[in-house]
Amino acid sequence: MNNDMINRRQFIQLIAALSASWPLAGLAGEQILGRSHDEIYQNLSDPWLTLAEVQEHLFPADASSPGAKDISALRFLSNMLDAPDTDAEEREFIFKGVGWLNDLAKTTHQKTFIQLSTDKKESILRKIESSNAGSRWLSLMMSYLIEALLSDPVYGGNRNRKGWEWLEHIPGYPTPSPQNVYFRLNGSFNENTRRRTKA
Repeated sequence: MNNDMINRRQFIQLIAALSASWPLAGLAGEQILGRSHDEIYQNLSDPWLTLAEVQEHLFPADASSPGAKDISALRFLSNMLDAPDTDAEEREFIFKGVGWLNDLAKTTHQKTFIQLSTDKKESILRKIESSNAGSRWLSLMMSYLIEALLSDPVYGGNRNRKGWEWLEHIPGYPTPSPQNVYFRLNGSFNENTRRRTKA
C-alpha cells in the first residue's frame, strides 16, 4: 500500500474521533440487549441471511482486524432496527435492499447473492450502488457496521470489545446498562441524534 493512502484502521479511527458525541459511548457492561451472538447467527434465513453476507463482504476480517461477524454486527443491526426510535420506513428500506440484491443476482447469475463468488458479489453491489436508492442503502449498511464496531457492547455490537481493542480506543464513562440505553431515557433522548438517510 502506498504510504500516502489511509488504511482501514486509520480510517475507522478517524471516524471514531469525529463521532465522539455519538450516544453509544461508554464502558462495556456484562449485560447485552437482545439475543446472544450464537442465537443470532444460528439457522439464519432471509432477510437476515443476506444481510449477514453483505456485512461480511463490506467489512471482512483479515489477519490484523476483526470482521462483521467478529463484532456481532448482525446482532447490533437487529437490536437497532427493533429500537423504538428507528423509523419503520428505514427498517422496510433495509429489507427491501435484500430483495434488490437477490433479484439482480438471479437475473445476472441465476443464483442468490449468498451463492455468488466474492468477485460477483462485488459486481452486484457495485451495480446496486449506481442507483440513488442503492447508494443510500449501502451507505446505511456501512453506518450500522461502523456503529457496531464503535458502540458500547451493551447495544449488541463490538462483541468482547474487539472493535475498541483493534482501534486501541479507550471508551468513556458512564457505563450504559440495558435499563439506561439511549432509547430508554424517558424522553431526554434527542430524536435528531440518530438521523438516518432514507429512500
